[in-house]
Amino acid sequence: MSGHHGGPLITLLTDLGTADTYVGVMKAVILGICPDTRIIDLCHQIPPQGVEQAAFLLDTAWGYCPAGTVHVVVVDPGVGSERRILAVEAHDQQFLAPDNGVLTYVLAGSPEHRAFAVERRDYFLPEVSQTFQGRDVLAPVAAKLALGTPIDTVGQEITEPLVRFPMSRPVVSEDGLVAHVVHVDRFGNLVTDLTESDLVTWQRELGTDQVVIRAGDSVIEGVRTAYAGADPGELIALFGSTGRLEIALNLGSAAECLGVGVGAIILVETLG
Repeated sequence: MSGHHGGPLITLLTDLGTADTYVGVMKAVILGICPDTRIIDLCHQIPPQGVEQAAFLLDTAWGYCPAGTVHVVVVDPGVGSERRILAVEAHDQQFLAPDNGVLTYVLAGSPEHRAFAVERRDYFLPEVSQTFQGRDVLAPVAAKLALGTPIDTVGQEITEPLVRFPMSRPVVSEDGLVAHVVHVDRFGNLVTDLTESDLVTWQRELGTDQVVIRAGDSVIEGVRTAYAGADPGELIALFGSTGRLEIALNLGSAAECLGVGVGAIILVETLG
């Protein structure tokens, strides 16, 4: 890990928010063990217990981090239960998270990953709370990994399947190409599971490049390449920074305008 210019890198992704001291204390624990660590706050506004949203957002972020990065995910409805805490090596990076499906996307893209149960108590803080293992377990273990501690020393290797949830994917139906909203960002943009390659493949099979998109009670003609040129209050469809189709309202919230959120169906149809 010491190869990072400026020190090792740890990212934090949690549902802890910033109104309390939870995140700050986690950082204090990390820096007390590995003072040279650089810490990146990916997001702390995950809806409470929002495992699937956390999994999606983690997948949009890890690819921009250098090899050796340690990712800490604290979105844990099962804290205090018998569920395991995982240390996973994948994509030349390391991931610390509860075994609750929050690593679903990461694991899907890395069939050769290695996983270990985090159970070595001398790596934890001396007192371990049943309600804040992010501070007492994940933060100190992340700091140890950032210092270069081998991941296979945290506990026993896990050979059985890890917890995953079914990944949302677009579906071809008689009505068209059915996409699903998997995330609503802070601007109210509806991010779907439909990638540009999904759409292009479907259009080629049908021999058409003209589409309309049904979102809620609204119909959007075509897919734009950018927000530019849209009128204020106009609904548009475009492929956003995640590479997935988004429904957006220029200078407004598409989620509020349409009254839809995560899980909503977005239907792509051929024109004519």
